[in-house]
Amino acid sequence: MVVVAGRERVDVDYVHRFLTASYWAEGVSLDHVRRALDASYCFGLFEGTRQIGFARVKTDFVNVAYLADVFVDPSHRGQGLGRRLVEAVLCDRALIDVRRWSLTTRDADGLYAKLGFGPLTAPDRMMELRQPGVPRGECRRSSAPAAEENGDSASAPL
Repeated sequence: MVVVAGRERVDVDYVHRFLTASYWAEGVSLDHVRRALDASYCFGLFEGTRQIGFARVKTDFVNVAYLADVFVDPSHRGQGLGRRLVEAVLCDRALIDVRRWSLTTRDADGLYAKLGFGPLTAPDRMMELRQPGVPRGECRRSSAPAAEENGDSASAPL
């Protein structure tokens, strides 16, 4: 088994099939999976040329990293491959200096605890914004000022 960093070898259809049946991404579209992978640092777990696992990281490569969509094919579970995959992610040269990692899990707390993850240090400082069902191109945060084009970056008055 080998863990490979990079999007090039990832079998997008395989990842989509798994994710669409998962509890955290049930029914996710192939387009959304492609977009998420394109915007992430991806890792594939392979047995020869066959992909048997996956993980992705959303990161700035310095301050924060969010570990997401970690899975091992059911036919290969119970062999320590999930731990091997996550260790490879955490030890990847491009990510080795990231200061704060986070993730969300419902059923793998034990695995992540063995690798140093724990409850939030300051949960009273963490917030989230969820917008399920917001149609593409529509924003419901009407109190936020609209961003204006300013050269090659977007900015809004403060």
